[in-house]
Amino acid sequence: MTDPKTYLAPAEEKMEMAVIYLEETLARIRAGKANPKILDGIRVMYYGSPAPLSNVANISVPDARTIAITPWEKSMFKEIEKAIINSELGITPENNGEVIRLAIPPLTEDRRKQLVKQSKAEAENAKMSVRNARRDAIEGLKKAIKQGMPEDVEKDAENQAQKIHDKYIKKIDETFAAKEKEILTV
Repeated sequence: MTDPKTYLAPAEEKMEMAVIYLEETLARIRAGKANPKILDGIRVMYYGSPAPLSNVANISVPDARTIAITPWEKSMFKEIEKAIINSELGITPENNGEVIRLAIPPLTEDRRKQLVKQSKAEAENAKMSVRNARRDAIEGLKKAIKQGMPEDVEKDAENQAQKIHDKYIKKIDETFAAKEKEILTV
């Protein structure tokens, strides 16, 4: 007889990964305040290969509306500026020869709504991943009946899968609600 945990544990792990991925994705969406995480997706050409911006420069937040980038090598100024301009940030870098500054503009009402919509889409993707993990677990449990698992054990495991699903859906909703509040706060 197979153990229901062989189906529930991987499903819960997939659900956990979906929530972690959502949190990382939402951290990259700027909400009007300077947050160095918005630069996480930017890659800079460093000796012929793309490297994360944080690997070639020091990134700091001197105040709530500014991000300061201090490259470790003078030759990286142009590469970093080019990478920021080509990214989806929509912010023009200011270079004084020693530090590249990004002035984070206050968000317009339309831009806030657009960011909330983008965040909601990411939350829906995470929910879909959680639902798929639950479905896979339940399908595995149904197959396990044919391999000799008692039906009452399968039903209990199905209920447990639903409880795990509900827990992660709630986490996703809370994460989205926090991000929505952060975006809409002026």
